[in-house]
Amino acid sequence: MDMRLDHSRAFISGSTQGIGFAIAAGLAAEGAEVILNGRDAARVDAAAARLRAAVPGAVVSALPADLSVASQVGSLLRDLGEIDILVNNVGEFEVKEFADVSDSDWAQYVEVNVMSGVRLSRHSLPRMLSRGTGRIIFISSESGVDVPANMIHYGATKAAVVALSNGLAKLTRGTDVTVNTILGGPTYSAGVASTVRQIAESQGVSEKTLKGTLIAGSRTSLLERFIDPEEIAALAVYLASPVSSATNGAALRADGGVLTTAT
Repeated sequence: MDMRLDHSRAFISGSTQGIGFAIAAGLAAEGAEVILNGRDAARVDAAAARLRAAVPGAVVSALPADLSVASQVGSLLRDLGEIDILVNNVGEFEVKEFADVSDSDWAQYVEVNVMSGVRLSRHSLPRMLSRGTGRIIFISSESGVDVPANMIHYGATKAAVVALSNGLAKLTRGTDVTVNTILGGPTYSAGVASTVRQIAESQGVSEKTLKGTLIAGSRTSLLERFIDPEEIAALAVYLASPVSSATNGAALRADGGVLTTAT
């Protein structure tokens, strides 16, 4: 299927690795110009070079910024220019007991997981509405629907992302602008892989063994394996495309069947 993304321009937050990088690569492969983002300028530049090598001919640029810092977001937005596609992907996660999550932890999670999308969308959506066309995609998680007891701060912010996306979609009535959310399931992104390796080392087991144990503990998974970032990216590329014009205000699952509810 031709996704008709030639001549489009996309910004993907948190895109130096994992799901964000996979989405950027998927969009670039379909002909979109992509703008990568991350906190560290050297890592963003390295990711841009990696993407150019992976997708020959791709038009790739880099805009480093810490999206949890409002002033840095302001600077980024001044340099961003017009975009056709905004992917609000950046996010933080950790396993931590509720009683151990401090006020500063909560504030950090809200800034990164929620306010980054608020600020980027507040900049981009009015411009899309004035043109009558555009795409905003939020990367949420099945943890925003079925909140884990040991990741309540993460799940709560991912639930807020779903609400934010749903509300913004209502502002697009009568236009060809859409705002949608992807509910990703357990994905073996770079961050997850690093956490699994650390836990495996501390427990004296192999990474492969621990991966299997973790998935086996998810009794509702129909996929029975971790999701690859490229599998999440495939849905994001579709939602970024003009061919998805009838999908708006939706929270679409790419969760491997983990969620047991109908919606």
